[in-house]
Amino acid sequence: MHFDWWTLGLQTVNVLVLLWILSRFLFRPVAAMITARQAEAARLLDDAEAARTAAEAERAHAVEEAQKTVAARAALLQAAAAEADAARVAGLAAAKAEADRLRAAAAADMERAKREEAAGADARAASLAVDIAARVMRRLPDSARVTGFIEGLAEGIAALPASSRADLASGDAPVRLAAPRALDADETAACREALARVLGRPVEIAVDPDPDLIAGLELRAEHAVVRNSLKADLDRIAAALEAEAGGPETKDAAS
Repeated sequence: MHFDWWTLGLQTVNVLVLLWILSRFLFRPVAAMITARQAEAARLLDDAEAARTAAEAERAHAVEEAQKTVAARAALLQAAAAEADAARVAGLAAAKAEADRLRAAAAADMERAKREEAAGADARAASLAVDIAARVMRRLPDSARVTGFIEGLAEGIAALPASSRADLASGDAPVRLAAPRALDADETAACREALARVLGRPVEIAVDPDPDLIAGLELRAEHAVVRNSLKADLDRIAAALEAEAGGPETKDAAS
């Protein structure tokens, strides 16, 4: 069967473009939620300011009433003024403390909501990317889901430490591979040939079908794992998106 590398390349570019668009435009709901939180914080601050203004108005009224009795109760005026002043200081301090508390609570709510929304958006983006990639790969020839990844798997195994390659080559058990579907005879032979070339001796392989890979091959040995699949690529992209979205907040939390 002829394998068209141009088709695979174009489809891969399509996947990357779609992922870029998702990473750029799925976070607008986050901005809307942040704006709503900021408006709520502003409202709470306005309420606190109104409460402070009301407290000051009541203090002024108390002072005015005290001044009306200055002629008849001169001795009590000084005590009333001192009490009013104390009430003013206490009221202002309480209002400031309440405003600070409300401001801190609003800021904490905004940050928490932003983190939660970002995490949810990343999860939705990753899930959507997997679905899109799966649909794209289903449009390709069935062989393209395997044959185009054999050499990449061999290169990954060749990059393993020498001790890991020696363990793979010396074991009596077959080398276990995962593939999105069962391999045909030609694909199995190609995998054996590629592994024999990088391990320095013929080896037997056992293939475990794993549709979650979408496309590609993975080595799943006891002491070595090599991931050369579309699922692995999507996992790395999702992790990068999550790190990009939550990086600054993560650093702040760690500090």
